[in-house]
Amino acid sequence: MIQAGNGEPDRAPASGTLASNAERDAAAHRLQAAFAEHRLTDEEFDQRVRSALVARTTTELDGLTADLPAVAPALLVASGTGRKPGRFAIALKSSISRAGRWTLPGRFTSVVYKGSGLLDLRAAQFTSEETTITALSYKSCTEILVPPGVRVELAGPGVSAIGDAWPAEPSAGAPVVRIRGVAYKGSIEVRTAPSA
Repeated sequence: MIQAGNGEPDRAPASGTLASNAERDAAAHRLQAAFAEHRLTDEEFDQRVRSALVARTTTELDGLTADLPAVAPALLVASGTGRKPGRFAIALKSSISRAGRWTLPGRFTSVVYKGSGLLDLRAAQFTSEETTITALSYKSCTEILVPPGVRVELAGPGVSAIGDAWPAEPSAGAPVVRIRGVAYKGSIEVRTAPSA
């Protein structure tokens, strides 16, 4: 056992090569793709992503993805020549839900009036490296689930980050999601996992 400078025994070194932030991000993106393909449940996805973000070695990362296909699609997709994705979601005394595999445009607006909203970006295909979401929530609750490995910027009254499992500092080339919102007698909650 290695002795630390203060005379206390140090932890035994973990087996395997120490993981880099880029390797953690790659594992998280692979898990996100598997979640989008319905290979993982919400609980499995949440547990594995949290483990990937704090993994110390590549061996730990390999264990989290060992039962998944070898190749996973990238988080960012090029905006192609097909139909452009919808830029608006509006609910009046009802609810909106965008979840699973859906295409997220560079600018997206959500308006919820006396209802509820869910924008689940964990399996979404991003069309831009910088995405701006404008959310308005009147007497409503809008929940926005963000994937690991993206840089999130929040602004506006009633917009709040929920939970303590925000990912470590994303890599330099990570997509940016700017969430601008206004909540009146309601809330806009941004989190990495569904509410319990």
